[in-house]
Amino acid sequence: MSAGVPEGVPEFPPGFLWGAATSSHQVEGGADERGRSVWDAFAEEPGRIADGSTGAVACDHYHRSAEDTELLRRLGVSAYRFSMAWPRIVPEGRGRVSTAGLDFYDRLIDGLLEAGIEPVPTLYHWDLPLPLEERGGWLARRTADLFADYAQVAVDRFGDRVLRWITLNEPFIHMALGYAFGVHAPGKALMTGALPAGHHQLLAHARASAVLREAGRRVLLTDNLTPVEPLRDEDDGDRAAADAYDALHNRMFLDPILLGAYPDLGAYAAAGAGPLEEAVLPGDLDEIEGSVDALGVNYYNPTVVAAPGPDDGGLPFALPPYTDRHPGTPTTAFGWPVVPRGLYDLLTGLRRSYGDRLPPVFITENGCSRDDAPDDEGRVADAERCSYMDGHLRALADAVASGIDARGYFAWSLMDNFEWAEGYTQRFGLVHVDFDTGERTPKDSYAWYRAWIAGQNRDSPR
Repeated sequence: MSAGVPEGVPEFPPGFLWGAATSSHQVEGGADERGRSVWDAFAEEPGRIADGSTGAVACDHYHRSAEDTELLRRLGVSAYRFSMAWPRIVPEGRGRVSTAGLDFYDRLIDGLLEAGIEPVPTLYHWDLPLPLEERGGWLARRTADLFADYAQVAVDRFGDRVLRWITLNEPFIHMALGYAFGVHAPGKALMTGALPAGHHQLLAHARASAVLREAGRRVLLTDNLTPVEPLRDEDDGDRAAADAYDALHNRMFLDPILLGAYPDLGAYAAAGAGPLEEAVLPGDLDEIEGSVDALGVNYYNPTVVAAPGPDDGGLPFALPPYTDRHPGTPTTAFGWPVVPRGLYDLLTGLRRSYGDRLPPVFITENGCSRDDAPDDEGRVADAERCSYMDGHLRALADAVASGIDARGYFAWSLMDNFEWAEGYTQRFGLVHVDFDTGERTPKDSYAWYRAWIAGQNRDSPR
């Protein structure tokens, strides 16, 4: 597929937001000009990051935000999803507030608005201030209150210009990879002992939501969601494993918000799911229920699950959950299967599960990692990414046509960046970044997405 104007572009509703996304630790750099986060400490541990790198400089967005805002303006987006670094605004996680940190986000927000781009900040994208982790991190209930305090600082400073706020990014992934399996910061391998970290994130979201709503702002929570399939449809064990995994990955972070209760996690009894019950205090679920005005959905691929084996630690599914059991399906550089129809299945499945309780949705991340590099003429030809976006956007259009109230799409990512434990080995960007020089080179997918957006009705957002 070429980078020209896409053929037969489906029309989305008036006011639909077209955007791109990044996160603070992955792009900002400027590590010496903020407090330390869990990812700074994690990356300093030998063997934690695939290429031994850190996010200390990353894309240097902290010093090059005006250049990156111009890239967004040229792309034609109507919104930019970025995250604020808690350690940049409140370096110790509580107490003293950094004037320099607030000033940076002031400049970014003002620059976006001058370019006609809506700022859509995420308050937390995994870079917890290190002093809070040393006091228990998300395993400590107190962190939820401190997060609400941080949200108050942010909305007091920026709320006059920011209508839409995202509280947390992907609490399941942060809980699972950071606290259960130890492959992300803070690197704890607690298995089901990590469940309180999930609950405390939801409590933090709810308390921050109350702060933001008091200021008259709209609130989203962004979840990484996946359609879950049994490896063998006819196998009772695989079907039970799929149900159990769906309860943990998807429903643990949706049911409390939309239904006011946690799903049945009885399948995890053998692995010890008791810590969640101990963490939930009277009144918590009343705070959490109904605490969003819209739902952020990050979609990358379906998950295929098999029955557990003897070495799976009492979990009700095999480790790791498979993502590559789609014969003949292309995969990204991460090995993730490219299944655009999964986005349609996911959204329509949410409607079946939650009915009228499902709020409007925004696709807050969707993207493709490839091994990209400029050719001798400086062009970055990434036809696979163009095809990936085309397929997923058409699946989203089908979901909208079926009645799903989807109000925006944010491509992941505006630019290549620090991809967490993979370091700089995975490139998701519409813009290529030379991590030695910082040079930005728009890829063919950048031109493709610009052409797609140009074909849409870009009235002011609903």
